[in-house]
Amino acid sequence: MNVSRGFLHITYKLYHHLDLVDGERKSHCLNVFLSVMKYAWKKNGYKAGLRHETIHKDTGLCRTTIKSCLETLNKLNIVKSVRGRSGKTYLVNETFLRAEKLYEPTQIAVKPTQDSRFTATLEDTLSIDISDNNIGKIVKRFAGDTEKILDKLSELPTEELKSETVNVYLCKQAIQLKEDKERESKATYVNSEKILSALSRIKKQANPRYREKVEYNKRNGIKPWENKK
Repeated sequence: MNVSRGFLHITYKLYHHLDLVDGERKSHCLNVFLSVMKYAWKKNGYKAGLRHETIHKDTGLCRTTIKSCLETLNKLNIVKSVRGRSGKTYLVNETFLRAEKLYEPTQIAVKPTQDSRFTATLEDTLSIDISDNNIGKIVKRFAGDTEKILDKLSELPTEELKSETVNVYLCKQAIQLKEDKERESKATYVNSEKILSALSRIKKQANPRYREKVEYNKRNGIKPWENKK
């Protein structure tokens, strides 16, 4: 296990955002989130390709609960899942990882922290924080349609997406989608008729009566295809 990172942290913003989930379910979601964070390092853009089996080993939760928690985290805009050819990649919303402002030491015990449930998440601020460039224009034009935004952003050059400073989370998702599209375009597919023909040939060759007929024709110099002319 990689032990170069000494701890996993949870911000107040994330903890209280999960107040939208009741009781035991909240603890399960936090458990799954920490498992994702164990592999989603900052140097990798807070993203990681994980199997449910890996999360199961970390948390001890059953796969049904893990799947349900990941869906909840996705709906709450905490962890987005991007499906690729080799499985799913999970991308953590950096909005919930940023440290909140600390108070002066003398005020910690007497001044309450802001209730993070009322702090706008990344999706809430997209319509406000719009950069004046190609990315900002796309976000503004297709506001409310995330799938369309990501599709259009994925058509932009990768360097332009990486240099964005406002819609960073959307751009990371767009880069992932762009990479998936490129892999898809390079994939080689076999014509379905060739596959069916090969399966039919294998089925015939597996038939004992067919093999006996072939051997009989060989011994007697019979060439059935010549009789069809």
